[in-house]
Amino acid sequence: MPDNQGLGEQALNKAAEIGLSSQLDEVENLDVDVKTDPLKLLQGEVDAVKIEGEGLVMQKDLRVEELQMQMGNVAINPLSVAFGKIELTKPTKGSTRVVLTEEDINRAFNSEYVRSQLQSQKIHVNGQLVTIVPQQVNFRLPGNSKVALSASILLRETNETHQVAFSAVPKVSANGQTVSLENVEYGDTQEISPDLTKALIDATSEILNLSNFDLEGMTLRVKQLEVETGKLIMQAEAYVEQIPSA
Repeated sequence: MPDNQGLGEQALNKAAEIGLSSQLDEVENLDVDVKTDPLKLLQGEVDAVKIEGEGLVMQKDLRVEELQMQMGNVAINPLSVAFGKIELTKPTKGSTRVVLTEEDINRAFNSEYVRSQLQSQKIHVNGQLVTIVPQQVNFRLPGNSKVALSASILLRETNETHQVAFSAVPKVSANGQTVSLENVEYGDTQEISPDLTKALIDATSEILNLSNFDLEGMTLRVKQLEVETGKLIMQAEAYVEQIPSA
C-alpha cells in the first residue's frame, strides 16, 4: 500500500527534521529522506537515510553552506515509529560532505565566542604580557590548497594596533578529529610575536575542528579536506548512535 508507505516515511522524515533543527541555531533549508517499505519498517529495517541541509548555523556561530549525510542499512526500534521517532537499535556509519565558504569562516572568526577566546589569553609581545583584542579579522581561501588570514589586533595594555598576516596549508590529523595549519608563511607585515601568530593559528584550527559539526548522537571523522578558491570541502565518515528526532 504505497499510501501507507509514503505516510510512514513522511512521519519519520518530519520527526528527524524537527529533531535536527532543534539542535541548530539557524536553518535555511533541511530535508531528511528515509527510504524503506512498510514490511521492513515493522521489522525495524530502514534501507537508507539521507540528510541534506543548507545554511545551517551550528554551535559557536559556525555556519555551514552545505551538509550532506547518507546512511544505509539502518536498524531501528519498530515501536519507536509509532511515536514518530527514529530510535536506532545499533550504531551505524555513513558518509558526510560539509562545505564552508569564506564568509562562513569569517563569520565564526568575528563571533563573540572566538573573540572572547582570543581575549581570554595573555600572550608575550615584545617581552610584555598583554591582552589581545581582535579589531578585524579577514579570512580568505585563495586557492592552491591554502588558507590566508590578515588581522588587525589591538594590544589592550599598550593601546597599540598591530597587523598580522599569514597563509598556511590545513592538514587533517591522523584521527580525523582536528585540523592543524602547516607550512605557515608570513605576509608583508613583520611578525611581532610568535605567540600572537600562534593564537590566531590556534583559533583557525579551533574553528575548523570537526567536533564543531557534531550533533547529538553523531560524531564525524574527516577523511579528506579540499581547499578550493572561496570554499572549503570536508569529506567525513559519520558514526551515528542516534538520529535526533522530535
